[in-house]
This record gives sequence, C-alpha cells and structure tokens, in this order.
Amino acid sequence: MPNTTLRRFGLAVGTATAGAGLLAALAGPAAAINSYNSQPAPERTEVGALVVQWDDDGSPATPDRVDWMCSGTMVDRDTFLTAAHCTSDWPAGARYYVSLGQDVQSALDAAAAAHPGDPAAVASAVAVEGVAHQDPAYPGPAADPHDIAVIQLPARAVAARWTFTPAALPTAGQLDGLGPQGLNVTSFQVVGYGTQEAQRGPGGQTHPGGGVRLKAPVTFNALNAPWVRLAMTAPQGNGGACYGDSGGPNFAEIGGRSLLVATTITGDGPCYATNVSYRLDSPAARAFLAPFVALP
Repeated sequence: MPNTTLRRFGLAVGTATAGAGLLAALAGPAAAINSYNSQPAPERTEVGALVVQWDDDGSPATPDRVDWMCSGTMVDRDTFLTAAHCTSDWPAGARYYVSLGQDVQSALDAAAAAHPGDPAAVASAVAVEGVAHQDPAYPGPAADPHDIAVIQLPARAVAARWTFTPAALPTAGQLDGLGPQGLNVTSFQVVGYGTQEAQRGPGGQTHPGGGVRLKAPVTFNALNAPWVRLAMTAPQGNGGACYGDSGGPNFAEIGGRSLLVATTITGDGPCYATNVSYRLDSPAARAFLAPFVALP
C-alpha cells in the first residue's frame, strides 16, 4: 500500500495504522460520508464496501491484515465497480472481497473476535472474494486518469448472501446532453462507507468514523471530461464524500430514473467543498466497462 495514512478518497494504510487498527485509530462514532446532511442508506443494497486482505511485512510466517478500504457498486449480478487506485499498489498476493452489508466495520469486528489470527476467515465471514481488473491505462494523465476498476465475483455466492438490484448506468454522453441548465436542476446523491469531514482535536486533524453505508445529497458544480464536480457545501443542504468513499457511486435522477453517473475519486482534503467524480458516460469509462457489463 502507499505510505500515506489516508489517501483521498481511498483509505490507505502505513505500518502505524494498518489493517484492523486503522478505523480504531480514527477515533469517533461509526459513520460514513460526512456528519452533516447525511443519513443511513440501508435501501441502497447495490452499494458495497471493498475489503482487502494483505501481508504488510513480506513475511508469510505472520498473519495478513484485513480491512475495508473503499466503496463501490454492483452494476450487474457479478460485477462490482470501484476505483483503480483502490486495487493498486498492494503487496503481491493481496485478495479482494466485496461486502454489501450496511455496517461492514461492525461485521469485521465481530468476525475478528470469532476468528482471531485468521484474516482469511474474517474476510470470508463478511464478504465474497473476487478478481480485480483495473483499466490498463491507469494511472493516466490528469486529462483522463482512467481511475476505474471492477471486481468480478461469483454471482451465486453474492446472491446467497444479499438481495439487490444492480445500478443502472448512463448512456454515452448523457451528462453532456443535459446541458448546464439541466445539470443545475438535477438531483445528485453520493453513497459510501467513508469517514467524516476533518475534525480538530488535541492531536491535530482527524477524520473519524467509517465503515457504515450512508448517503447524502450533492449538487452540480462543473462538468468536463472526464469529471463531474459536485458541491458538498453544508449551507446549501449538501452532504459529501470523504476518505474511504473512493469508487463509491454518485447517482443522478434523470428522466425519472436513478442512474449511476460517476464514481468518487478525489476532492478537497478536509472533505468540505467538492466531490470530484469519474464520469461513467465517457468514452474511456464505457470502453473499459464494455467487456464486463451490458451498457445502455
């Protein structure tokens, strides 16, 4: 994993706060997205958490670590869409799992107590293992970083645990077709398992919480290829995304349908202003997704 303790917006761990200790180190109540204008999202059963099992010291004699790291969405019965930076830079042998549970952190805590010293059993208790595929062009230039990935899962194993309706994807260039006026009146919603906005304390700035699926309204700010920027400003009634929400969905109500139009990638460090999300109606995103899911 990268050396930083928190990676915008995926959780990244260093040796000081790795694995199951990461969320404990971020002191505070269990919550996701941010603490303002957000609420639980038990109905968004297509939205899940990416759980990763990995070895952090290169020694096969010591147990691997396991924790949730990012968010994502089921776009068909066996395909979980997330961000490429969530599946990159892990040690060799890292294993990827998906949980569609509402409170993945509590599930991991319970599994760790039931299976001490057995991270594989912990991961399997809360999630289904799959195979990661990321855009081969990642990391691309700022003009298009190709920050998109999927986890291919065994459909029967997923269906045996959870009931969900896969998210609907947009048509090619659908956001462009709305125009500025149409985008300004479109309702957007961000969903994920990430931490809260920055809070100051005696030890400095922290991002508490994480591991519980929440949702929050966001409003249109700007559109370009490949990004849609969404405002997270509290006075306007918005919520927003933060660390651990990477790969998670940004839904838009278009034509009476809830469409998964973008995935959370980055934004301002304190998690107060803007969610910068990778468009799924762009040529590059659609080219990557085409082998894995039927596109509209």
